[in-house]
Amino acid sequence: MVREKEAFLIRLMKVSDMIIVGGAFIAAYFVTVWIKDYLDLGGLAFASSFSFTGAVGFMRQHLVLVLVTIPTWIGLMSLDGVYLNFRTKLFIETGFRVLRTGLVSMLALGSVVFLLKMDLTSRLYVGIFALIAFGGLVVEKAFWKKFLDYSYRQGYNLVNILIVGSGRRAQDFIELVNAHGNWGLRIVGLVDDDPKLLGKRVMNYEIIGRIRDIPRIIREGVIDRVIFVVPRLWLDRIEPAIEHCEREGINSEVCVDLFEPKLAQLVPSNFAGIPLIAFRTSSAKEWQLFVKRMMDIILSLFAFLVFSPALIFAMIGIKATSRGPIFFRQVRSGKNGRKFTLYKFRSMVVGAEIRRKALERRNEMNGPAFKMRRDPRVTRFGRFMRKFSIDELPQFFNVLKGDMSLVGPRPAIPAEVDLYESWQRRRLSMKPGITCIWQVSGRNRIDFDRWMEMDLQYIDHFSIWLDLKLLFRTIFVVLTGYGAS
Repeated sequence: MVREKEAFLIRLMKVSDMIIVGGAFIAAYFVTVWIKDYLDLGGLAFASSFSFTGAVGFMRQHLVLVLVTIPTWIGLMSLDGVYLNFRTKLFIETGFRVLRTGLVSMLALGSVVFLLKMDLTSRLYVGIFALIAFGGLVVEKAFWKKFLDYSYRQGYNLVNILIVGSGRRAQDFIELVNAHGNWGLRIVGLVDDDPKLLGKRVMNYEIIGRIRDIPRIIREGVIDRVIFVVPRLWLDRIEPAIEHCEREGINSEVCVDLFEPKLAQLVPSNFAGIPLIAFRTSSAKEWQLFVKRMMDIILSLFAFLVFSPALIFAMIGIKATSRGPIFFRQVRSGKNGRKFTLYKFRSMVVGAEIRRKALERRNEMNGPAFKMRRDPRVTRFGRFMRKFSIDELPQFFNVLKGDMSLVGPRPAIPAEVDLYESWQRRRLSMKPGITCIWQVSGRNRIDFDRWMEMDLQYIDHFSIWLDLKLLFRTIFVVLTGYGAS
């Protein structure tokens, strides 16, 4: 019931937003004509007079801008979450989202002006329109908020809810409802299956029955919605009550916070019509991963073009200074343990992997990883390549193949992964990358546990903006050789 009202409210708000943005085009006409006339800046193209008739004629000439801007701005506000949970969102956040979507809309409007070569369109008019539209939308949102808060305080459109459960989770739910009176929810009572609690009060609400009494409570009172906030062990008890609510036409819902994961997010999901509760351990959304993949492809192709002289220089240098192949291939662990072949320029002598065991006691990195500042297996030219990360350039091919990303936890050797502690294995939950927080924070100067924590920090706070920041920081690290050995 609340969801349907919310959807209806959003539709009303979108209609009023369209009216505001459309009206801003007309209002901007009068303001622009007045400013140009007052400051003697010359006439406005297609403006016949300071009248409604003149405004209509002007709008006909700019109809394409109206038809592009209105749906673009409203659509962007929908995508940016302006309408989502509008009643519970802080007003300053709503205003910021309106401003952000407005800026993008103006870019779209400017693109239309440029592509259609609308040279006579006044930049002053476009700027005034943007200001009026933004101001109008902010004022309108403030009105909506005040109106909704007032209507719910006055008791209009209240939804009567019956809460099944009285434990800690149910009390948390009650606190949430009480803290948001503008949601329009009124708790009429509680239900608990413990007969000793009957008639007692929990958080000032009376326990008015047991689960078997729900049909009677619905019949004798006015109940719009039944919410089950019960322990996992009670799930079999509530099924008959849910079926009765269904027969009576009463909406019922079951709180799905039945588990308390430390890291994962509980997300409602669906598999071929079967409702599921998903435990998501990564904050990355599908559209973000798509944008990330597009960035990987475009920037990797660009990197091959820009660094082609360095690639040729490295090939010649490796062949001229040591015997053996130009490229080093090694099996690494990718996303969720997938194996793939990593490509690098060879920076060590041939047979370096065999000689590693004899150097284990000189390992300077705690944990399963092997790091050594003055590794005797590294060639002189290899040391130079490592200093400026030239040996990593072939990994752009791994990125193009899809085994790696530009940004992500470094791909580990499977033998090292076998020695990981359970919490460290979570770094495999995202595709490995050429660079990450560890690379731009000192690399070999950081101990193993801190390295793992940095990778998990990246996974937990992933965003496209974070990827861009790490890529820019990587450029500085590469040019200075900071932390390399």
